[in-house]
This record gives sequence, structure tokens and C-alpha cells, in this order.
Amino acid sequence: MDVMTEESTEKIARAFSSHRFDVALPRLADDVIWTVVGSDPIVGRKKVKKAVERTAAQLADVTTEFQRFRSVVGEDSVVVDSLARYTDAAGDVSIVASCDLYDFDGDGCITEIVSYTIELPS
Repeated sequence: MDVMTEESTEKIARAFSSHRFDVALPRLADDVIWTVVGSDPIVGRKKVKKAVERTAAQLADVTTEFQRFRSVVGEDSVVVDSLARYTDAAGDVSIVASCDLYDFDGDGCITEIVSYTIELPS
């Protein structure tokens, strides 16, 4: 994988993990699989798009502050590790640690996402 593709895969992964779905959605493979560990996999671009639209709607009135956000880039994979503080309109706070693993095909499209998330005491 050349440096340009490597940079763009990292950019795409970081965008998805930071809820900037509009950047990442065009780079989903048609048969992408997204597994949030503990839930059934979401299969296919259309279903993943619907899932992230629901997430975006839930986050519309939420302030997100990333306290940790780092990525590790491999040949065909990117890992994003984050710790986020979510504050809703009522002032309620949730702190969530997550780790997203992205696999890419040779064209720089996401073929699989595996997400591990856990809510921490706030």
C-alpha cells in the first residue's frame, strides 16, 4: 500500500471513529461488515449507513470531547483507540472507551469494522 493510500485509510478510519460519518460513508465497500462486539453484525453499505444515521441523530444535541484519540496504521488495517466524554443537553455525562479496527481492500474501501466499546464510571 502506498503512502497516499495509507494516509487516506487513516483519515477515513479516524473520521468514522470521531462520528464524522459523511467523510467515511463513501469509502464503505458494498458488502462491508460492522460488528459492535456483543451485538449482531451489520452487513452491507445501506444497513451500515442507516445505523450511523441513527447514531448521528442520537448525538445531534450531545457535546463530544475526546480525551484520548490515537490511531495505529498497518498495511491493510487501521486501529483507532479513543476515550470520549459525551454531555447531553440536560448536562448528563457519559464516558466511553472504544477501540475500532478497520480492514481495507486494495482500493482503500472499508471491508470490515470491529468496534469494542465500554461505558466507564463518570
